[in-house]
Amino acid sequence: MTSASSLTQIVGGVVMTGLCERQRTVRALSLTQTGGGREFRDTWVALGPSRTLAAMFVFHPLSEPTRRALIDGGLDPDAVAGIVRNAVTEDLMGGVDVTSVATIPTDHRSTATFGSRQDGVIAGLPVVAAVIETVCGDAASEFHATVPDGASVTAGIKIAEVTAPTRLLLTAERTALNLLCHLSGVASSTRRWADALEGTAATVRDTRKTTPGLRALEKYAVRCGGGSNHRMGLSDMALVKDNHVAAAGGVTEAFRRVRELAATIPVEIEVYTIDGLREAIAAGADEVLFDNFTPDEMREAVAVRDEMNPAVRLEASGGLTLDSARAVAETGVDYIAVGELTHSARVLDIGLDLRTV
Repeated sequence: MTSASSLTQIVGGVVMTGLCERQRTVRALSLTQTGGGREFRDTWVALGPSRTLAAMFVFHPLSEPTRRALIDGGLDPDAVAGIVRNAVTEDLMGGVDVTSVATIPTDHRSTATFGSRQDGVIAGLPVVAAVIETVCGDAASEFHATVPDGASVTAGIKIAEVTAPTRLLLTAERTALNLLCHLSGVASSTRRWADALEGTAATVRDTRKTTPGLRALEKYAVRCGGGSNHRMGLSDMALVKDNHVAAAGGVTEAFRRVRELAATIPVEIEVYTIDGLREAIAAGADEVLFDNFTPDEMREAVAVRDEMNPAVRLEASGGLTLDSARAVAETGVDYIAVGELTHSARVLDIGLDLRTV
């Protein structure tokens, strides 16, 4: 029995996604031309006797080993599967992969080899396995990664290999490479910062400046690169910034209101002066974020923290560079916040080469 989210069919300008087997219906996303322009419609369409499942592009479920690998990496397999299905559907919105269907026989098989074309850190191999399994299903051999996520590689290193029908491999290729190259770019950028801080007590930490829809994957890549994650969203940790303080009438009142609503989550308060730091610690902050402090101000802040409450964690932010990272870390702060880990990382150049089998 096919699951409710396992199918996509492209017929003309209609993309069928999802199946209700019991009611014999499919969810249809159609793009039509109207007098006022284009209209995008989302409906459920009945499957008649002549519309067989064999005519559909099938999104296959993830294997248990791949689900386990994603879980072990702190990722939700169902969420990853959703990202993959959306990406592949985006590629097929206008119809089938016309080039591959036109040029490649159905029974043609190839071995796909993923290889690095530059030095960097790999992240996203279980996600690539999810792409291959979603598109190819049992027609693919087991996805074999030759290096683990988090591994440093040089140009020319084989990263992974899989054998499957050539048409399906080429349908999956761009989604697989987009995700692998991007996540490996994030991991590579993070590793450069982590290396700069090596030997200090500070850790490079990401922010919420992530690509919409890819936050969990990008934060996973940060971990692969040796960094740590700040909050995943707006509810697992409170970050009291200047606008919150202004609205609440002060740091202490802002902290009190957050604690009244959420008694157990960590609370971080952003400050701009040493006096602000003192007030934040006195209010009960778990963490304090410095905005654009100089190294001398950071050292003073660390001394104040150590005197008032050594358990409070301190985070430096604003105007930081790789060149200045170590000097900042040596002031005694616990974290260095770097938004560019996710919002400005360059992709790592990784290629996919096919060999007929």
